[in-house]
Amino acid sequence: MAHPGLDRDAAEVVSTLPDAEIVRRIRAGDGPLFEILMRRHNQRVYRAARAIVKDETEAEDVRQQAYINAFVHLEQYQERAQFSTWPTRIVVNEALARRQKQIAQRSSERGDEHGVLMEFRAPQPDPERQAYAQELRRVLEDAVDLLPDGYRTVFMLRDIEGMSTAETGEGLGIGEEAVKTRLHRARAMIRRSVEARIGSEAAGAFPFHAPRCDRVVRAVLDRLAKMA
Repeated sequence: MAHPGLDRDAAEVVSTLPDAEIVRRIRAGDGPLFEILMRRHNQRVYRAARAIVKDETEAEDVRQQAYINAFVHLEQYQERAQFSTWPTRIVVNEALARRQKQIAQRSSERGDEHGVLMEFRAPQPDPERQAYAQELRRVLEDAVDLLPDGYRTVFMLRDIEGMSTAETGEGLGIGEEAVKTRLHRARAMIRRSVEARIGSEAAGAFPFHAPRCDRVVRAVLDRLAKMA
């Protein structure tokens, strides 16, 4: 994939470097290399945000802010952990904070009882979802969306994104046993017929297409340029 913010030759050189080395170069002043990290981890960050806010536009806003936060506080990243858990944890925190704010606003505007009920209402399919070719993916996504927040996020990161138990726990700030418990309960909540069919199709759910990646990267780079 092309990297609009980088010279082509430079992009080819750094594209094979490990995350830790790229982070070190960014800390040394090579800020444009942050684009490489965003593109490497955009799908995982998207899926983490989408699991919490359940809205495509909101998930995009959350990801942009999370990347800004990650860049500004990059000195806090500890290299003993995989870099992928760093933006994942940041986007999870940003998404949870955004969701809590929305819940509070709805509760104050419509009354506590109505606000709570709204949180459990099944989401209406958007045009992008209607365009999915596979019915199984639509059924799986609907089932995942109806899971309680904590279980949905763990299921998304473990079974759909394929993160390990340790990576998921570190990204969410919970222990591995908690990850295993939530994953077990999440699977049990999904209808048996869906669980029996997901198999290899699970990895294709909630796809993250190149135009969406480019849009988020450009928006983040523009905001970082204004902050410089």
